Amino acid sequence: MTISSKPQSVTSQATLTTRGLPLSTPTSTPTSTPPRSTRGPLLRRLLQLYAGLALYGASAALLVEAGLGLEPWGVLHQGLAERTGLTIGVVSIVVGAVVLLLWIPLRQRPGLGTVSNVFVIGLAIDGTLAVVPEVHVLAVRVPLLVAGVVLNGLATGLYIAAAFGPGPRDGLMTGLHQRTGRSIRLMRTAIEVAVVVTGFTLGGTVGIGTLVYALSIGPLAQFFLRVFAVPKASGGSTVVATGTPHGAILRR
Repeated sequence: MTISSKPQSVTSQATLTTRGLPLSTPTSTPTSTPPRSTRGPLLRRLLQLYAGLALYGASAALLVEAGLGLEPWGVLHQGLAERTGLTIGVVSIVVGAVVLLLWIPLRQRPGLGTVSNVFVIGLAIDGTLAVVPEVHVLAVRVPLLVAGVVLNGLATGLYIAAAFGPGPRDGLMTGLHQRTGRSIRLMRTAIEVAVVVTGFTLGGTVGIGTLVYALSIGPLAQFFLRVFAVPKASGGSTVVATGTPHGAILRR
């Protein structure tokens, strides 16, 4: 029996032989394939991202069908759609792309979620509007409004918890905060007031639904952020509601 003179380590192959036959196997393992613990959360995050964006667009369409008032950017999108003849979804995509260009001077870096946000939400808005029939009875419009607001909060929690980057409009807010030194609350309020006033002037719908959305979306999104928090590979959980830009997006 002979023992190899090479020192043993986790990266070396120490072989114990009898008559030339190996009695042990290499102690190292291939590292080209990511561990299951890291692949799992990534797949879940991707599913959350695109499910959240699609549901966000669907919720925006439900608010349009309810006709009782839209969220701030929805007011602008509807107003521009009225003036241009484009669909609300297409306007949403165009506005998102323009806002994303404003990231350049603000030195913001987009993520996968940022770029996906521009296209997926707009497509989901138009897709939902194409299949949901128009409603005129108030007894149906009110539940539709409530469903739209709750679904919007759920969708927000889904795609923000996926942590692939903020949407273009949220990144504009945090970028202005970083460049000007003004508070998140002030930047968000200033942007959304300007958006609502402009959209209303162009023909967008402002009503009780706008107020309900403003009062409800923060608590709803905060709740669903915790529900859909993605665990870390080490076994902990990712905190997505307390840091910038995630926490900043929800501050009112």
